[in-house]
Amino acid sequence: MLKTYIPWWLKLSTKVVLSRLPISYNFWKNLTLISHGGMDEPEYAYQVFTQHFNRFQPPKQDFISLELGPGDSLFSALISKAYGGGKTYLVDVGDFADKNIKKYQAMAQFLKAKNLPVENIESCQSLTDILDLCSASYLTSGLTSLKNIPDGSVDFIWSHGVIELIRRTELLETLKELRRIIKPNGICSHLIPLVDSLGELNSLKFSQNIWESDFMFDSGFYANRLRYSQLLELFKTAGFATEVVQTRQWDVLPTPKSKLSKEFMAMSDEELSIYSFSVILQPA
Repeated sequence: MLKTYIPWWLKLSTKVVLSRLPISYNFWKNLTLISHGGMDEPEYAYQVFTQHFNRFQPPKQDFISLELGPGDSLFSALISKAYGGGKTYLVDVGDFADKNIKKYQAMAQFLKAKNLPVENIESCQSLTDILDLCSASYLTSGLTSLKNIPDGSVDFIWSHGVIELIRRTELLETLKELRRIIKPNGICSHLIPLVDSLGELNSLKFSQNIWESDFMFDSGFYANRLRYSQLLELFKTAGFATEVVQTRQWDVLPTPKSKLSKEFMAMSDEELSIYSFSVILQPA
């Protein structure tokens, strides 16, 4: 695809411009220029959910789940219900979910083909109707939404490529909220890429003051740039015990350390080489 060959600096410039045009997110998504993940494809959504759900063993009937950052679809409400879920929270920082009922009907058909019990959504007139059938709540105020969920009420929390997108100044508070709402025997499962849409380590070339400015945060390519060991320390500070399930790393750094901002130049090659990892978090 053409976008594979676009230089990182051109991606950055383009997103800065697009983010400031008075045009809706759905318009850009339809042009495939901007999107919040691939969760609007049934096969992909199912694979992602089950990847995390399989770590939640043994799951109990009527479990309470929370997806952090559902992005372009709320398919996990249907999937969670099909796996015996009671209530589902879907928490995001904005209303990005596709409202096309036909897509949710396609998701339901996909689940039926796998012989899973599925709510009958054929008569639903809106996404709200579907969420009601699935006992799901779509909350779109980010950290504020998390604060309104009762203490110790959730069995299973998961996210896929979301933790790294939470603003650095809000991440610890967000993790503490997840710790507050998880049950004593509950688990959190997270996949955390350590690269952003600029690719490789290009975002690490900017100083902290520039990168954490409101201008950069609002430009459509933000990642908090926290590295592997820093995130593990934050999980501990928030009150979690951490089990690292998998790490992925480059054999050779794709961006020379000499081109990075000073704070990253001081890090080891081993630290910088980790570009993705998966963790299970449980109350410590």
